[in-house]
Amino acid sequence: MTLVKERPRALLAGASRRWVRLLPWGVAFVLCVALLPTTIVVLTADYGLNGAVASALAVTQAAPLLLAVVRPLRAWFVIFAADVAGALVLLGVDFEERLLWPFPPMEIVGYVGLCLALGLRESRRTLVLVWLATAGANVGLGFAAPHGADARSVLLTILGGVTLLLGGALRERHEVQRRLAEQETISEAERERRTLLEERARIARELHDVVAHHMSVITVQADTAAYRLERLPPEAQNELTSIAATARESLSEMRRLLGVLRNEDTHGELAPQPDLTRIGQLVEATARAGTPVTFTDCDAEVPEAVGLSAYRIVQEALANVVRHAPGAPTQVSVSQDEDRLTVLVVNGPPPQAPAAPLEEHGTGHGLVGMRERVRIIGGTLDVGPLPGGGFRVAAQLPLTERNVT
Repeated sequence: MTLVKERPRALLAGASRRWVRLLPWGVAFVLCVALLPTTIVVLTADYGLNGAVASALAVTQAAPLLLAVVRPLRAWFVIFAADVAGALVLLGVDFEERLLWPFPPMEIVGYVGLCLALGLRESRRTLVLVWLATAGANVGLGFAAPHGADARSVLLTILGGVTLLLGGALRERHEVQRRLAEQETISEAERERRTLLEERARIARELHDVVAHHMSVITVQADTAAYRLERLPPEAQNELTSIAATARESLSEMRRLLGVLRNEDTHGELAPQPDLTRIGQLVEATARAGTPVTFTDCDAEVPEAVGLSAYRIVQEALANVVRHAPGAPTQVSVSQDEDRLTVLVVNGPPPQAPAAPLEEHGTGHGLVGMRERVRIIGGTLDVGPLPGGGFRVAAQLPLTERNVT
């Protein structure tokens, strides 16, 4: 089995903005282009170093800065060795006491840029080792200083340490923010999944109540048929007895399977479930709460599952209006067209923007619950903001038994 090594990423390669991703390359290029000729000129003109040696030192001290964008630690090995070698080479020439040694100014500038790259990429342990190596080399070379050691000789150690600390702090801050964003993404996904499961459980409980009512009616009608109907043939009576027994068995099985969805907090759901006839009461209650609502009703006979879904959609839509756009004019309409029921809730912009939402945390069942209800009965849902402000909720619910079972 062949292992493919992951290609190293450049510094700031994960940034969302393109100019930020290109920034490390730009800085490295500018440093390389600026320091390369500057190092040659300073080492030859000021320090009196041979031109060929100065050129070799300049290349090994400046060119690896481009490598530092991708592999800063490898670039550090090259530049650190070149800087130490340059300090040793300068011991063989006679330069003025005013000039900085063991590390000339252009080497310090390049090394500080390299330390920033190290801080943004490497771990704390690596940064500490890099600083200790820098300090050790600085102190060791100080014993061989041609003009005696002074405060300027430790300038590289101080600036390098500060830069390593700054780069490491920025890297750890970015890492903390990245992990926090990932955790928030995971938490949001889990929250949506939990909301969906809770809404499905709620719908299952309500459908259980609806089906249980019909099954109970079938059982009672089958059991009492012999007393209500005169001269019932024995075959028909046996058939009705069998139907009643099957209905009771199915009802018991369903209650065993779905009973786990109930708990001590859901006793209220044992009451008859709301339907289209209750939407008017819902609209009146919303109007009394201060939201102007107009309602267009239709006298339609629909399956209980469809009526329950329509009621819940209007209930959640009006709750969202009160919660997010208090006082906004709202229109609610329910209409029947051949084989489908159309539920429409449209609100305009609120008279004035609320200073804060009435509820800091919603139930989490809003659009998720609407979509799940519509999906279960085979309908369609269209929701979204309006161009002039406000919001629109439109649901198409099929009325055929094939789609709502």
